[in-house]
Amino acid sequence: MSRRASTQSTLINERFTPLTEDEINAFIDDLDHNNDGKIQYSEVEAKLDQVNDELTPDPTAHNINHPSKEDVQRHAFLRSILGDADALSRDEFAARVRGWGIPSMKQDQEEQDAERDYIRRLGTWRRFRSWWAVRGPEVVFIGLVIGSMIGFGLWQCLKYGLETRYTAAFGWGVVMAKTCAGALYPTLFFLILSMSRNFSTFLRRWYLVSRFINWDLSQSFHIKMSLAAIALATLHAIGHLSGSFVFGSKPNRQDAVAVVLSPDLVPRPYIEYIRSLPGFTGLTALGLFYLILLLSIPPVRRWNYEVFQLGHLLMYPIIGLLMAHGTAKLLQGPMLGYFLAFPTLLVVVERITRVFIGFRHIEATIQILDSETVQIAASISPFTAQRYRPGQYVFMQVPSISFFQWHPFTVSTCVNNQLHLHIKTDGNWTQKLRDLASEDREAVSIKIGLDGPFGAPAERFYDYSHTVLVGSGIGVTPFSGILADLQAGDDLLHGGPSSREKGGHGAPDVDTTRVNSTSSGTNANNEKPSAANSLTRALSRTLSRRRSRSRSRRNSTSSPFPEDYRRIDFHWMVRDKNHLTWFSNLLNAISRSQEWHRAHTRDSDSNAFPHLDIRLQTHVTAKRKSITTHVYRWLLELHRTDEHPESPLTGLINPSHYGRPDFVKILDRHYEDMVEYRTLAGGTNSSSDRLKVGVFFCGAPMIGEILADRCRELTKRGAEEGTGIQYHLMIEVFG
Repeated sequence: MSRRASTQSTLINERFTPLTEDEINAFIDDLDHNNDGKIQYSEVEAKLDQVNDELTPDPTAHNINHPSKEDVQRHAFLRSILGDADALSRDEFAARVRGWGIPSMKQDQEEQDAERDYIRRLGTWRRFRSWWAVRGPEVVFIGLVIGSMIGFGLWQCLKYGLETRYTAAFGWGVVMAKTCAGALYPTLFFLILSMSRNFSTFLRRWYLVSRFINWDLSQSFHIKMSLAAIALATLHAIGHLSGSFVFGSKPNRQDAVAVVLSPDLVPRPYIEYIRSLPGFTGLTALGLFYLILLLSIPPVRRWNYEVFQLGHLLMYPIIGLLMAHGTAKLLQGPMLGYFLAFPTLLVVVERITRVFIGFRHIEATIQILDSETVQIAASISPFTAQRYRPGQYVFMQVPSISFFQWHPFTVSTCVNNQLHLHIKTDGNWTQKLRDLASEDREAVSIKIGLDGPFGAPAERFYDYSHTVLVGSGIGVTPFSGILADLQAGDDLLHGGPSSREKGGHGAPDVDTTRVNSTSSGTNANNEKPSAANSLTRALSRTLSRRRSRSRSRRNSTSSPFPEDYRRIDFHWMVRDKNHLTWFSNLLNAISRSQEWHRAHTRDSDSNAFPHLDIRLQTHVTAKRKSITTHVYRWLLELHRTDEHPESPLTGLINPSHYGRPDFVKILDRHYEDMVEYRTLAGGTNSSSDRLKVGVFFCGAPMIGEILADRCRELTKRGAEEGTGIQYHLMIEVFG
């Protein structure tokens, strides 16, 4: 294992495919506007401006196009690539482009095809096991929900369809209405239960249970159950209004109605069915249900989120009406009330608690971090009922904005009862929140209400000293919260950068040239000599030196690892850089702390590892149709300066890989690192002495299936080779 193995080392892609000649010619054609056979420096610079505006429409402080630095820095950057010539012939410029080491646009498609090919090459049993590891629990749970709906509906259908006394009195309508009512029992049960955050948090204490039942922060299940409920309720109403009420009010059916209901209730005209307790409660509840549906559509939510939230308060009278709906016991006992009692009790207690919390505000501060992000900091009482943990989420209310609005946010860190939330200000409410902060980025005092914490993402994360985190999009923010909290704790125990530096407003007290040498290159997919991939060559040399040193130390009794050594590999896949920039402050604080610890560890022992070894690796997977945009994106990512080591595109200190990660090779390389770690750390390398690696995944199912298969194969390999290394896949769903 490479000493402190740089975060870039796992990005090296052996399948690197350089730009094709057709792609290079297309790029040159796009630059050579006057068709004079030469590429002018002015043409290259003009295209850079155009592409940079496309990729970074809102420049921030970390962007190279910061107004006060733009001309000088861009000019120096382009000169470093093109040389001193103001114009180059097409052949000369093509040679320069080949030397940049930029991958072909076809490579992303090749990587995507390689993922599918890997799955296809698996045997039937291995494919099924991989599929089941990722999707099985969800399928079982959805099957349970649908099965219960079908089961109760079928029960009611058979009961009212086979007993002739019901059809004789009310015709086909009663069968249709009661069949839908039977399916509504479990539908409404799961619909209301999905609104209980405390119940979901309680279930997440058991990983296997949470794999089957997990609706934390996920609107999908709630929306689907709501649509199913309103569809069934509508059919139930149609069955009664156009069927059973019509038949039951006919004069020739009154004797049959008397048998089913009571001789005292006949004759019974149509209007009496509407006026009855089941009639008006059912119709009123259905009308309110449609009103909630109308207030929940996206245009209304965007127009006024408070109207959306207040509209959902109608669910309480709806639940009361539904419980009263069957109390008249016209056809059977009040079955619906039994199904609604338990989930309703949970939700009502939670909402009443939130109302009281809304009057008990705590002091907090708000601070602007960048153009997209603000930070909320608050002191949490140590006597709270629940302990706040990173990766959980809270509902926050700011009374100066709205007393009624509560919004969920992930806990970034909570060290020594100091809670931090990082909030992306891209909505109406969050923009109002940003307006409360000072534009000079000083902390401003505000009052907030907090309800929570809820959820327990990656509950088993702390069971492993070596972990691999794989996720996509903004759904992996709980992972980052865990990492930030671990880093903050490590800084408290072993020293670290100052709070000013960690906040992203300064640089750690380390050699900045060393920082940039380990964080400024992203073209780790190429191993050809060039100015653009000098970082990769340096990494390869460093990797070889470290492995040589590692082999020479195998017989040494001195371990370079501290006893509490913990390694975390964080792979974050995003479609576009816009999913990265708002999060950059939090991840950059981790990167700066990591570099600080590595630098100070080097000062004490050149072969020693830090206590906490976090390796951040981001993968931007969005495709670019334009070859020029593709090329310039790579060139812009390479532009890092001592003053601004952050990427001008993503805002991250750690490099970004453009393309799909090869998790087969990533995990295989991780296994080799673990073997070397055991050797250097003095492990026995026996199957009885196990080293468990936790692989936590939240993302696309296909990648999950690849991870599931590799985890099994590497565990099998560990048993065959006697290393005792095991890989445990943990599927997480964060919404």
